[in-house]
Amino acid sequence: MENSISIREQRIRKITRVYYSNPKIQKAIFDFSLNREICPKYFEGFGKRPDSFQYQSDIFELVKRGATSFNCSEEIWGNPLGISTNMDEKGLNELRTGWDLLLDIDSKYIDYSKIYAKILIDFLEFSGVKNIGVKFSGSKGFHIIIPWKAFPKEVNRIKTSDMFPEWPRVITKYIMERTKAKLIEEITKLSTPNKYIRDFQAPKEVMPDLILISPRHLFRMPYSLHEKTALASVVINKNKIMNFQLKDADPFKTEIKNFMPECKEGEATSLLMQALDWRDKSPKVNKKEVNFKPIQITNRSEKNFPPCIQKILLGVKDGKKRSVFVLINFLRSIGTEKDELEKIIYSWNEKNKPSLKQGYIKTQIAWAFRKKPIMPPNCKEFYQGIGVCFPDDLCKLVKNPINYVVRKNLQLNKKKFPKNKDNFKNSN
Repeated sequence: MENSISIREQRIRKITRVYYSNPKIQKAIFDFSLNREICPKYFEGFGKRPDSFQYQSDIFELVKRGATSFNCSEEIWGNPLGISTNMDEKGLNELRTGWDLLLDIDSKYIDYSKIYAKILIDFLEFSGVKNIGVKFSGSKGFHIIIPWKAFPKEVNRIKTSDMFPEWPRVITKYIMERTKAKLIEEITKLSTPNKYIRDFQAPKEVMPDLILISPRHLFRMPYSLHEKTALASVVINKNKIMNFQLKDADPFKTEIKNFMPECKEGEATSLLMQALDWRDKSPKVNKKEVNFKPIQITNRSEKNFPPCIQKILLGVKDGKKRSVFVLINFLRSIGTEKDELEKIIYSWNEKNKPSLKQGYIKTQIAWAFRKKPIMPPNCKEFYQGIGVCFPDDLCKLVKNPINYVVRKNLQLNKKKFPKNKDNFKNSN
């Protein structure tokens, strides 16, 4: 196994040297990086943050030091190098000049991703957004981008640039809700010969991951390579998405195109307003994200946590960023104070190989504590996705990890304080 990994790494390193030496590739990456935070990725992990390219030649210099791919922010900054993990929300808002809406479509099946990308593009065009950028992720998915220029700069005297990640998340949820039925219909055609049996699991296989819309989140830059596939994150004509084949991402047959489309000022205004209106009329969204209050749990021992949380706390190989999201919201929801929460999460991160950057964790904790608590994701599919779902008998009775802790504490309290008063007296 070690030899095969070594051979694979050697092969990809050779490809990166030749591929990134192409001035056209360097220019495509450099042009897109302007006013964005960037971060190179190595086989050993990510490079330092914050960072930015000063010159086009910086790209190949990093490759010579071992960089294999490049990632950048959805957020647009006045000065990316001025970002600090110690910044509060006000400081970040002052430095952030805008954000692009990035829809990250990923699935185990490239055909599912293609179908949903086409559905999303059709819906965006129906909503008045005609200029849309599309690129291959490098693996089995696609990135769809709507430029910052397309959004209004203010809504009801609120600066749109200050509303990251709230408004991009609302737009994404709105799009997901409006396209779910069409996705089920189209994937059912592909996956079953019986047109009357709907594949209702399809959205869970391919819907955009909302957790990726978060402060300082990075995504693979256009024309960056993918370490596992050695394919390039090539830009695709939005009208030819269904014709895309993996061979089209051959790094040595790439045709350079702009990922960022030329768009009309404010052409996504209607989309944003529709999404905000949908949010305001949706009691489910408001109830979960606004009115939820932390539950005071008297016994917060880890042995009373659900199996999925206990499994995460042992350290994870995949899904670390999703696990951070889960742990922060789980611990906040059971009334854990910030100091204790930080100790738990930093201790957990030391068990991960490789571990997440401390700056990333610090940013996520700081951002979470600026907002009202929200519950962690519901059970099963989300936790199955990161390989930590091992339900016990109590799991069958609950829908959320918080419900598990509440029931567990009730059980313990009943044992400690029996209803029968005589038994209580005798026990003393």
